[in-house]
Amino acid sequence: MIFDRVAVLDWSASGKPSRGKDSIWLAVADADGLRAENIATRLAAQATLHTLITDSIARKRRLLIAADFAYAAPVGLAQTLTGQRHALGLWDWLAHRVTDTDVNQTNYRQVAAAANSHFTGEGPFWGNGQKADMPGLPRTKPDHPPDLGEYRAAELAGRQGGLWPKTIWQLAGAGAVGAQSLTGIPMLARLRAAFPGQVAVWPFEDATAAPVVIAEAYLSLLGDAVTQMTAGGMVRDQAQVRLHAQAFLSLSQTGGLGRLFTPVQPRDTLETEGWYLGAGAAQVVQSALPRAAPLTPPRLKNDCFALSQGVDWVPVDTALDRLRGVLHPVTTTQIITPSQALGRILAAPATAVRSNPPAPNAAVDGYGFAHATTGTGAQRLPLMTGRAAAGQPFAGVVPGGHAIRILTGAILPEGVDTVVMEEDCATDGATVVFDGPVKPRSNTRNAGEDMAAGAIALPAGHRLRAPDLALLTALGIGTVSVFRPLRVGILSTGDELLATPGDPAASHQIYDANRPMLAGMVTGWGHDVVDLGMLRDDPAIICAALTQGATHCDAILTSGGASAGDEDHISTLLRDHGALSTWRVAMKPGRPLVLAQWNGVPVFGLPGNPVAAFVTALVFARPALSALAGGEWTLPRGIMVPAAFAKSKKAGRREYLRARLTADGHAEVFASEGSGRISGLSWATGLVDLPEPAADIAPGTPVRFISYADYGI
Repeated sequence: MIFDRVAVLDWSASGKPSRGKDSIWLAVADADGLRAENIATRLAAQATLHTLITDSIARKRRLLIAADFAYAAPVGLAQTLTGQRHALGLWDWLAHRVTDTDVNQTNYRQVAAAANSHFTGEGPFWGNGQKADMPGLPRTKPDHPPDLGEYRAAELAGRQGGLWPKTIWQLAGAGAVGAQSLTGIPMLARLRAAFPGQVAVWPFEDATAAPVVIAEAYLSLLGDAVTQMTAGGMVRDQAQVRLHAQAFLSLSQTGGLGRLFTPVQPRDTLETEGWYLGAGAAQVVQSALPRAAPLTPPRLKNDCFALSQGVDWVPVDTALDRLRGVLHPVTTTQIITPSQALGRILAAPATAVRSNPPAPNAAVDGYGFAHATTGTGAQRLPLMTGRAAAGQPFAGVVPGGHAIRILTGAILPEGVDTVVMEEDCATDGATVVFDGPVKPRSNTRNAGEDMAAGAIALPAGHRLRAPDLALLTALGIGTVSVFRPLRVGILSTGDELLATPGDPAASHQIYDANRPMLAGMVTGWGHDVVDLGMLRDDPAIICAALTQGATHCDAILTSGGASAGDEDHISTLLRDHGALSTWRVAMKPGRPLVLAQWNGVPVFGLPGNPVAAFVTALVFARPALSALAGGEWTLPRGIMVPAAFAKSKKAGRREYLRARLTADGHAEVFASEGSGRISGLSWATGLVDLPEPAADIAPGTPVRFISYADYGI
């Protein structure tokens, strides 16, 4: 599909002329550039499109018009209202009934109520935003008519990809599209009628050679780029139409638009329910974003780490709650397949496309029959010729009083609702015998008993594991919306440090243990590591490294230089050139936790002592990085176990002791609490967490033990 001009329309069902937010916006992209206009009324928008079509035909510029509302309804509406399945029948039906004026007065609610009267119950349409009740149009969602689809295939495809297109049935409320459809379809129908033989509505008609093609769009496909433009003050609707017009024109010029016009869907589905450009292929549209509008992550506020005046020592839980309240995801999103998604964090809920199991099936190998035809005592049923197996369904009907050979996983043939295990049967090949009574529906699985189509399989923020990939695949979810992995920069400072173990070392030098330790922790938590190096105590060098890191990283972990000494350049630089907040957290080991931003990127200044760096990274960096990556706020649970040590603890600070469990499940602690004893980190398998109050601990006293595994290590 090649077009010379693309027009993208964001429609409105407003009851009065309006401009700005939630009004009509039209963007046109062609060789003359990109232009957008805000149109106050629907009739004025129709006139603008009429002029555009006339001009395009006269200048032989092939035109694509993409409007942001549903062009059709799920299977059943057109058939009931018009007697034909084809969606254009519904277009004609609406065009003859929906009226509009030059001040946006419309009767679409009355038309929706009239459509509802053709169905049992309250009907499919709902949502009345007016103060006065509308007879026949419920305000809240009623029971959906059983003989009418609730979602179109295109909407399910969008949900599968992490988007949430609404159905045509909802006429009011956040994100509702039904009112736009009921007012927009008649407008497009009038344009189509005004240019006979020149305008084709895709996918209802062959659009291969038409000078003008009208196709449905869904303008939430480019959410991240739109958010970036609105951050600069642009109205969201304007940003959406501008970006989509540019993306569709770019795809047309590069040949990529053809993929959007060739969805893998049955022809009957397309002609009945329609399809929107990019349904199930959002990444194709996203890939065509203009280079002038790159995706950038949402930054944190400069002062988000600032504590209230007068705050001195901060308890650990208070510090964690404070962090949780100010952090949000800072990575962009991607659409990928489940096979690519191991370890990734869902940016949107994953919704089941099909039920699991998709149809009632057998749970065992045996013989299936209708339970109603059996009773007590020995049951003798003649066997049908053939069998039902997984992947090889029985095409016929099993009459009452007959049985059929059925294998595990096979769809239950018509007439079968119960299965008896083959171990409980005797057969001569023509008859099967078993003892009754048999429990109804024995050894069968109901369709959707694991999960039904449309149900949320996994929530946003969930990190995908191997069993999750199995669930997504079983539910027919072909793509998921995930956050890009968090890029975490790791930086060590200190003149005393050496980078390479084994290199000759003077007595005043030590090997940099923090950088490989923190890199291993960050990698284990599912983030990407960006090594910012080991730097001398030179403010200019450190400043350059932080600036370079801020261009490539979403967060930075530093170790060393975070205190107030002469060579503690990290804290000095962050105070003078960044946004620094020093949190004096009441914990041991650990010095004040430095939280700052450098060019909009959060920086976590950890102590230089490896034991303190390890503990503060577990306690604070792990949940903070998870939140920045779009994941859950991850805190360890721990278990209560008897102590295998004695300690008199002073009040005031929360203490974390390197510990491991003995063979009898008691917690023993490392022989020294010295922060320089790195061997204790390897000796331990977790930490004993002692709260702030004073305590006298003797062997057998219950203490909280948190395993490294509970910290994701």
